[in-house]
Amino acid sequence: MGEILNSLINEIERLPSHRVYGQVSSVLGMLVEVRGVEGLISIGDHCRIEARNGREVTCEVVGFREKNARVMPFGTLEGIGLGCRVEIGNQNPIVYPDNSWLGRVVNGFGEPVDGRGQLLTGVQPQAILNSPPPAHSRERIGDKIDLGVRVMNTFLTVCKGQRLGIFSGSGVGKSILLSMMARHTKADVNVIGLIGERGREAKEFIEDDLGEEGLKRSVIVLATSDEPPLIRRQAAYLTMALSEYFRNQKNDVLCLMDSVTRFAMAQREISLSAGEPPATRGYTPTVFSELPRLLERAGPGTSEQGSVTGLFTVLVEGDDHNEPISDAVRGILDGHVVLDRSIADRGRFPAVNILRSISRTMPNCNTKEQNAIIDRAKQLVSTYEDMSELIRLGAYRQGSDVLVDEAIHYFSAIEEFLKQGRDDHSDLESSYTQLAQILDMQYGQEVAA
Repeated sequence: MGEILNSLINEIERLPSHRVYGQVSSVLGMLVEVRGVEGLISIGDHCRIEARNGREVTCEVVGFREKNARVMPFGTLEGIGLGCRVEIGNQNPIVYPDNSWLGRVVNGFGEPVDGRGQLLTGVQPQAILNSPPPAHSRERIGDKIDLGVRVMNTFLTVCKGQRLGIFSGSGVGKSILLSMMARHTKADVNVIGLIGERGREAKEFIEDDLGEEGLKRSVIVLATSDEPPLIRRQAAYLTMALSEYFRNQKNDVLCLMDSVTRFAMAQREISLSAGEPPATRGYTPTVFSELPRLLERAGPGTSEQGSVTGLFTVLVEGDDHNEPISDAVRGILDGHVVLDRSIADRGRFPAVNILRSISRTMPNCNTKEQNAIIDRAKQLVSTYEDMSELIRLGAYRQGSDVLVDEAIHYFSAIEEFLKQGRDDHSDLESSYTQLAQILDMQYGQEVAA
């Protein structure tokens, strides 16, 4: 009863003491100009247009022209015409999250879309657009976080508060890798943003890939590919806002976003509609300024907060890992995981290319013993890959090179180690122990500090 009362009080407090209205002066494509609001709203504010068919369309201010505000809708413009009344809404879009949201699926506004009834509203407001803590007040990267996936735990060890990009073309297994980590991780809370997701795949991801075990400690923010660009962008912002909410309660949060590329595409659509000129491959300058604003929100909090460990997928266009979004994101994050189509084609999943991937917290987060195991495995894989063409053609003669002979001997076992089923779980210590056994190396029970 107390939670319901608090929710009711919050809703009453959010009611405005007075209302301010403007008027639609022009409509061009997805852009609406509103007059009569000069000095009352600014970029990022929300307003509501009263359409002629009786419905209300929420919009966001994206620019100004002379004395008119330019707004874009979160829905369709059906029923909107000249003279329609525009009500100025909340100046700072906020959401009231609550711990009871765990296990639920919400849209970009924080409204439930899973058919399981209304959500309780929390006591404290959380700004959807927010800034990270000041750099000097943030804690350092924390201890290792167990992601439950062997290749990530060993070759790409992730620490609490780290931000990692997962780079891949379409159909190479990004979503499945994310779901495996969400299901098996030891993080306190998962916040999963499905940005521009295929509508038919959303339920499959939640029920099959994530599963009941993963869902019960997760909040999922869903914006499908057919929704307007403002909603897709807002879903990404809300994903970070919910991560910050749980971080402020001293939780270690695992924030998974699929994908940053679709966020960038949504921002491009918004910027082009607002009249911003395109720059690199059609992406506007605002895209490259918004990416760090979004991604920097993940990371360690202050000494009185927890951490947000961010794993962000990047859909690489045409398998070109140097395209603009990949380049920009790689420079912001603390490492990158490359999923290789050629590895997926030969049936090894997750299709992580361990030679092209890097975690910037390594090797400092490992013991000398653990680093020796990883270095040895990488050396063997690298040697094999360098000679792979000759080996496949049968042109290499055994005994010609000791290192190549060793690489051939161990390669298939290492490949089998890197392979992992969707339902399999492998913790940090057992991952190192198993790899050491494959390489015939000694490994004790010492754990990295």
